Amino acid sequence: MKKLIEKRAALKALLESMLASIKQEERAFTEEEAKKFDETEAEIKSIDATIAAEERAKGITDVVVPETEPKPASDEDKTAELEERAFAAYIFDKAAELRAGGENMTMSSNGAVVPESIAGRIIQAVKDICPILQGADVYHEKGTLKIPKWTKSGENSDHDITIAYSEEFKELEADSGKFTSVDLGGYLVGALTLIGKSVENNTHINVVDFVIKKMAEKIAEFMEKEFLTGTEKCQGAVNTSNKVEAEDSETISFSDLVRLQSAVKQVFQKNACWTMHPDTFTTIKFLEDGDGRPLLNPDVTKEFPYTILGKPVYLSDNMPKIAAGAKSILYGDYSGLSVNIREDISIQVLKEKYATQHAIGVISWLEIDSKVSDEQKLAVLAQRSA
Repeated sequence: MKKLIEKRAALKALLESMLASIKQEERAFTEEEAKKFDETEAEIKSIDATIAAEERAKGITDVVVPETEPKPASDEDKTAELEERAFAAYIFDKAAELRAGGENMTMSSNGAVVPESIAGRIIQAVKDICPILQGADVYHEKGTLKIPKWTKSGENSDHDITIAYSEEFKELEADSGKFTSVDLGGYLVGALTLIGKSVENNTHINVVDFVIKKMAEKIAEFMEKEFLTGTEKCQGAVNTSNKVEAEDSETISFSDLVRLQSAVKQVFQKNACWTMHPDTFTTIKFLEDGDGRPLLNPDVTKEFPYTILGKPVYLSDNMPKIAAGAKSILYGDYSGLSVNIREDISIQVLKEKYATQHAIGVISWLEIDSKVSDEQKLAVLAQRSA
């Protein structure tokens, strides 16, 4: 196991080195580099599968032998522990502890505290509970990001690149499409959590984990809603122009689901999934196909063990419920949505503002934007209007 972990670390370092190199040289992978990257990535996944299998095997052994000596903490673990202590000390003005771990803190003039290990864990917590962010095409650009998009020339036009049989000495007929762009900027988002000062005296509560959990819940709920349904600022995935109208305003049929799945081209079906409100899932739970077979199939290898027409199902309270005119089901590959997270998550501690409430405020800021960049990858089922 140790050798596998060391080998994985070396392979991961190789990938990071390759990416850093092309980024510095501002170029794309060569064919040979792309092949090497894919091979290295595949080897890492193989190692991960082996490690996971070994961990599962440990759970079914007959005899469990406890370790005689605790495993020494790595330098990374020690750094994270120091940062946690320093962060908690900063919140509660424990000067001695702050001095002990202060070199691991990044503190700006306005009091923003951003320990790298803590910020990283906040971002990871958001991804764990926000599947659309995992699958979306994510960028981190400070300015306006323009994503090129090839379209036919003019709305409802058939003008495109012309390909046809020809003969010698005969002129080719020229026609053309055009490039447009999807523009992504950044909208400022803030989240606030209050911590009672009595928490300081409760040794059973890990202050850092408490802050991370609360911030992650709020940020994840907000970001998922924006990326799924959108507002006047961010465009949600359900606003794709690839729309299928349901046969009814208050129910969903087997035919609706088949037509919705067919609205996404076969080349984009590999990573496609269904996203719907829990109430919608309950409505279609007992649907059958044309041969009387259950439409919903259990898949015990998944965390949520159900598939519809062979594709996994995700539930979200942020999806619209079934109603006349509502966009009730999203289907497709989330990478059809482009997301720009312009400003990484930052944390600021407000010590005086809530003193009269015997509380401390912890506020988080980030900048985001999202737009559907490839309508071919996403399709939405819209209930018929009443």
